[in-house]
This record gives sequence, structure tokens and C-alpha cells, in this order.
Amino acid sequence: MEYFNIFTHIVLILCLGWYLITNLQWYNYKIERVILKHHKYYWHINYFVVPIFMYYLLEPLYFAIFFYVLYLTAFFLWNRKLDRPLVLTSRVKRFLAILLFTTFAINLLCMYATSCEGVTVLIPLAIAYVVSHFLEKIFFISFKHKAKQKLKLIPNLKIIAITASFGKTSIKNYMHQVLSKKYKTYKTPRSVNTIGGIVLDVNNHLPDDTQIYIAEAGAREQGDIEEITMFLEPQYPVIGSVGEQHIEYFKTLDNIIHTKMEILKTPRMVKGFVHETVPILKYDTIEKFPKNLNITMSNLDGIWFDLEINGIQEHFHAPLLGSFNAINLSAVILVALELGMSIDEIKIALDKIEPVEHRLQLIKAGGKVIVDDSFNGNLDGMLEAVNICSTYEGRRVIVTPGLVESTDEANITLAKTINEHFDLVMITGSLNAKILGDNIDNSKVIVLKDKAKMEAMLAEKTRIGDLILFANDAPNFI
Repeated sequence: MEYFNIFTHIVLILCLGWYLITNLQWYNYKIERVILKHHKYYWHINYFVVPIFMYYLLEPLYFAIFFYVLYLTAFFLWNRKLDRPLVLTSRVKRFLAILLFTTFAINLLCMYATSCEGVTVLIPLAIAYVVSHFLEKIFFISFKHKAKQKLKLIPNLKIIAITASFGKTSIKNYMHQVLSKKYKTYKTPRSVNTIGGIVLDVNNHLPDDTQIYIAEAGAREQGDIEEITMFLEPQYPVIGSVGEQHIEYFKTLDNIIHTKMEILKTPRMVKGFVHETVPILKYDTIEKFPKNLNITMSNLDGIWFDLEINGIQEHFHAPLLGSFNAINLSAVILVALELGMSIDEIKIALDKIEPVEHRLQLIKAGGKVIVDDSFNGNLDGMLEAVNICSTYEGRRVIVTPGLVESTDEANITLAKTINEHFDLVMITGSLNAKILGDNIDNSKVIVLKDKAKMEAMLAEKTRIGDLILFANDAPNFI
């Protein structure tokens, strides 16, 4: 029986460790964010606190019944339903290995000790977290140095770093598409925008013959962008639109602006490009954008806009949805000109530009028009998506969790606009269900707390000829 209890203890620790490292991965390995910023604290209670409490409360036999029959079943189903499950990276594997070794060691010691009560659950987790944390710090210093040396060894490498409250991933992707028509260009993949992600990308994926490297820089606190900037030392920093996105982390708009402006501290500045929302003094090395932007048309076929270039009003077209993309493209145009592309080359590239996946991406399937804007989470962008879809003459359906990491006022504004233009509103998750539901006609609203049922619900509630807008897509841990 004693060995069975030891086995149960080991499995319990591994489950708790799996839950802990899953949450740490979601929240960029910041334990304070897991504790203070989590959106579903009842998960912490169900899958972390309760099993520890029951371990100390129940007799070993009764705990084993609870653990194997109830907890493991619930924990397995919870993992199955996650739309962002744990990715077994090298860091995660090291954490789990340290946890397993520590748990075995403690059990071995306890076999010869008079008592181990009160320490056998929390101590292995604490040791694994602390050891893993410092081990990753040491590894990262080495990885960062290696990546820095690689950047220095690529001859004549030009680096563009992009930051913004929203739109930085779109600017990066559009800039890559345009510049790659003339140069050997590489960009950070997906939404990689942390120092850890960029260092890993440089070491593992940046080709040695790259002429232009485009990276985006994100932040959750002051100093994050400065760290990326000092690592990359970009010659061409870009600051896009700045607003109250992630206000819960920065507290004030001024803090957000100052954090974004950290990118201008690069020691190798050749020319910086800054959106007009950023209050910065005039410098010879800084160019504001957009200049005299005039959007002449924006609909489900694309955008047409005019932009002043060297005192001349130039006309551009791009098959992209959303008038705000004209602002993003104006930054792309200015950087491309600075790097030696002609106006005609840029216009040809823009005519063939492709939308960023999940950002106002138009898809036609099964007789329905789908607008996938699931990676857009700011108010202005979501309002733009709603307004574009309002031009559709058929029945309009929206699937959204609302705005995450934003204010109640912004969600109310979004809800009222949705109510004006959509016939059916499917609210995913419980985060904003009440505030959205209070500002949208009840007859239009369906609250879908389990995202796994979305496909079945859409098949039941929509029909041929409908337009379906996927506006934002918060993972189910939010």
C-alpha cells in the first residue's frame, strides 16, 4: 500500500506541475500574471487548490478514490477542451524533468524520515519552479549572446523593428510582402514579439543571406521594448497606431506611449517612422505618417487611397479589407521608399498584396461569406470590421467575445454598434457576456460558453447567403 501511495503522490505532483506550467506558458512565464491577471480563477481552485486540500484532508485510500475517479477525469477533460493546450517546448520538458526528479528525491528521503507531512506537495513544485526559472535565465543569456553574434555576422543586414498598440503584425506582414519583391527579406513568424521569441527565431530560423530582417516588438510592461531594441539595434524603427490596448498592464495611455517610444533608443538609427498619434518633437531622423492620407473607397473588394509622397499626391490600391489598413500601408510605403524601391514597384506590390491570415480575411465557403477577423482585438479595428460588414445586403451574423484587456466603455460602444448592424450575435465565453448582452437586443443574442460547440451552433443557426464575421478570438483560458 505504501508504494501505491507514493505512486499516487508522484502522479498528483505531475498533474499540478502540468497545470502550473500550462498557465505559465499562457502568461509568458510570469508567475505574478498567473496569480493576479488570470481570467478564470475557478480553474485554479478546481485543478490546483482543491486536490492539494483533499490530499491533506483525506485518508490515503479516500484520497486515491477522489483523485483517480474524480480529479483525473476532470483534469483530462479540461485539457481536452483547451484551444491552446500546453506546447512541449524544451523549457517545458526541462521543468517537468526537474519536477519529476525532485518528487522522486523527496519521496526517497521521506521513506527514511520520521515525518514529511505538510511539505510533500508544495515543496517539489516550488523547487522545480525556482530551479527552472534560474536555469532558463542562464540558458537565455547564452542564447541571446549567440543570436547577437549571428546578427553581427550577416553582412549589411538591415533591421526593421515595428511596435504599436495594434496593427504591428499586419504592418510586418505587409512590409515583408512588399520588400520581398526586391530584396531577400525575412520576418518573425506569426505574432512572435517578445525578446525570448525573437532570440529563438534569430538562432534557429534567420537565413544567413538575409538582406532585410523585419521584427515586431510587443510589451506587457515598461522596458520590454527597450530590451528588444538594444538586442536588435534596428536602423529603421517603426511606431504604428498607439491607443489603450493592454491598458490593464500599463494603467495610463502616457505609460503606453512612453513604452512604445523605447524603440527610438536604438543606437543605429538611420530613420524612424512614427504614427501621428505619438506626440514627439520634430527630428531629422524621424518621419511622421500618414501624410495627407485620403481614403477614397473601402468596401468588401478592397481599399483605394491617396498619399502625399515628396509633395505629390500618389494613388494606391490594395485588395485588403478595412480602411485602417491604409494607415498601416502608408508606413510600409515610406519604409520601402527609404530602402530604395520606386513608387511604381510599390504600387505593383500593393496591387497583389495578400491579407494577413485571421485579420479581415475574406473567405467564401458553403454559400456563406465569412470575414475572419479573429486576430483583431482593438476597438477601432473591430468597429471597422463591423462597418464593412454592414454594407452586406444579406443576413449578418457576428461571433465575438468582445474586447479583452480593455474597458467597459469600449465594450459598450462595440455592443451598441453590433446591435445596429447585425441580425444574430453569438457571444463566446463569459468574460464580456453580461456587458455585451445588456447592450444588444435579447432576441439576437446567443451566449456560447463552450467554444467546442461553436461549429455545431453555427451549422444550426446560419444558412446559405449569410455573412459571418469572426471578430476577435480570445482563447478559452480568457
